[in-house]
Amino acid sequence: MPEEIFSHYDHGISCIDSGYLRPKMAAIYLLEQNEEIAIIETGTNHSISRVLTLLNKKHIAPSQVRYVIPTHVHLDHAGGAGSMMEIFPNAELIVHPRGARHLVDPSRLMKGVIDVYGQEKYDALYGELIAVSKNRIVEAEDNMELDLAGRKLLVRQTPGHAEHHICIWDELSKGWFTGDTFGVSYQDMIGPESRHIIPTTSPVQFAPEKLINSINLLMSHNPERLYLTHFGLLENPQFYADILCQRIASYCEVAQANRNESKPIEKIEDEIFKKESAQLHKIAPEIDRAQVHELLDMDLNLNAQGLVVWLNRS
Repeated sequence: MPEEIFSHYDHGISCIDSGYLRPKMAAIYLLEQNEEIAIIETGTNHSISRVLTLLNKKHIAPSQVRYVIPTHVHLDHAGGAGSMMEIFPNAELIVHPRGARHLVDPSRLMKGVIDVYGQEKYDALYGELIAVSKNRIVEAEDNMELDLAGRKLLVRQTPGHAEHHICIWDELSKGWFTGDTFGVSYQDMIGPESRHIIPTTSPVQFAPEKLINSINLLMSHNPERLYLTHFGLLENPQFYADILCQRIASYCEVAQANRNESKPIEKIEDEIFKKESAQLHKIAPEIDRAQVHELLDMDLNLNAQGLVVWLNRS
């Protein structure tokens, strides 16, 4: 397994490329503190071997894993939760109260994805979800504190991308593990002086005011760094927070302007693609149009779908 799937940061934090869809699409984070381990995000069932490889490289026993913490139950973030809980006998699964029932009985999660993608693609991406026993789940109320061998982890509920979303504040690193609350910024979106970042407005629970409030909540801690699930370490958080909030407002304006189109999803996707493509070329001018499509087509299609669901709901 190539070494580049692992990145190691200060403060005992490692980033694992989960292998979802393409390289460096989705991350799993490993926190080490005095012989105890927390794992933030689980990736899919197909990601477990990568986590075990890193634990083996670090001579960490499965019994040392104290917490498994998906930020929400979308399957690129929580699809491997059941498998992890079988492998890590002493771990507690920390999840938003609204997400817990879906990990106890994942049948609705599986059905929803199979209905969209079909059984064959579902199996290739995720594999069968394994149910988690209720007695191993801790429902993450807002402001809940976790103790990782003396290291304080604070859980905050951060709706906007999903109602059942949480972010985790790590006091030692002065950093947030942001899930999808702080958007998407892949490694190929990094230029010489800054990086491109876009919000995640995907269906079905996008709520712009809540998402902006959640971003502001993260910034109220004066973080020095963010650990994005999509993807990797991000510094200068306030600069990017301002950009994200502007982007969210811009997306909503595009959606409102096209709400009466015969095919609003296609029209909205086309307009936000033009905006994001132009911005990305300013930051990383060497990226050609085909690469922009490869990077952003899936995210922007989901974003457009979420914007239409929001329009219909509001």
